[in-house]
Amino acid sequence: METTFQVSAIGKVKLLSGKKVILLESKYLAGLTQIEGFSHLQILWWAHLTDNPQNREKLIAEKLFKNAPDITGIFCTRSPVRPNPIMISTIKVERVDTDKGIIHTPFIDAETDSPVLDIKPYFPMERVKNCKVPKWFDHWPKWAEDSVDFDWSNEINFG
Repeated sequence: METTFQVSAIGKVKLLSGKKVILLESKYLAGLTQIEGFSHLQILWWAHLTDNPQNREKLIAEKLFKNAPDITGIFCTRSPVRPNPIMISTIKVERVDTDKGIIHTPFIDAETDSPVLDIKPYFPMERVKNCKVPKWFDHWPKWAEDSVDFDWSNEINFG
């Protein structure tokens, strides 16, 4: 039962004056109408640098986390190595140039030239009370703002 979909990028993550921005294709500019009222957005993007047939077959992550079991299912991770390398990042909006289709943000964890698939507003109601995670994650930051200063090198085996 394999179903396929056709998805087209609406823009890309670009580098502008040394900072990453979201740059929309001109035909999608009208979609930004009234977006200035949101302080945060969810960006769905394609992990193009890890997209290859071998990585799409991987369902197990080995030794990805330093304090977790040696083997975890890929759906227990936010790894870009997955059957469909669709990623999601919640970004803070610094400003939006609706005429040029540029969303300025202080940070996004996507690589430059990553295709942007969709943009959605972030609503506070998306927070979950009493959210549970496995014990090896329970000391991770509870808020995005706190994750900036968190030492991720003690948690994730990068590379």
